[in-house]
Amino acid sequence: MKRLFTVLLSVLTVTVYSQDISSLLKDADSFEKQQKEAEAVDKYKQVLVSDPVQMKALVKLAELNVILGNIQTEKTNKRLYFETALSFAKRALDADNNNADANYVMAMSAGKMTDVETDNRKIVAYVKDVKTYAEKALAINPNHGKANYVLGKWHYEMTNLSGIKKIAVKLFYGGLPDGNIESAIQYMEKCKTLEPYCVPDFLDLGKAYKDNHQPTQAIETLKRLVRLPTRTSEDPILKAEGNKLLESLQ
Repeated sequence: MKRLFTVLLSVLTVTVYSQDISSLLKDADSFEKQQKEAEAVDKYKQVLVSDPVQMKALVKLAELNVILGNIQTEKTNKRLYFETALSFAKRALDADNNNADANYVMAMSAGKMTDVETDNRKIVAYVKDVKTYAEKALAINPNHGKANYVLGKWHYEMTNLSGIKKIAVKLFYGGLPDGNIESAIQYMEKCKTLEPYCVPDFLDLGKAYKDNHQPTQAIETLKRLVRLPTRTSEDPILKAEGNKLLESLQ
């Protein structure tokens, strides 16, 4: 009888635990849909209290901290959010380094760190990480839309490096990496197909077409961009930038 009671108690505990995680994830998803990223972050953190290696929570916390960092106006605040995103991405990778999402958020977070890092060697390390982890994500899942975008953006940025970042990459990378605009377009076009509401992808794809002297494709892409639904707090900012670029091309 005692053994049976112990078994029943264990089953009940697991059931309650699962329901609690499921409820928190549902609440977090609801906040995301309302563009309340900070509230969603709190819910996902609560998930990690119960399950420190819950992959969806770790991936979402990396993504949401990047979004929150993108809408900051102070560079110090941006850096804080991007560093937080990177820390969650590392936890996701430690939990499962063969998970496509974990590798994707590592690549994404490293890319954001290149925008705020001041140490030249670290900038180059992050540049390398973007390519390494994005390529691994796609080796695991070639149809990972956001990983295609991140790798496409890497190629695009390597063709448009300027200022301190270009000096750092030239000095410590051993020359400029083999990024090219055609590869950028190819990867971002694939993301556009797989993630048809990914506002950042449409914006950077429009820029890539413009820089590659393909104004018709740039205009078509940017027109689609400004009509996309707003799904995150940064989308209006990106769509406004895209609309300004569109007006300059017409």
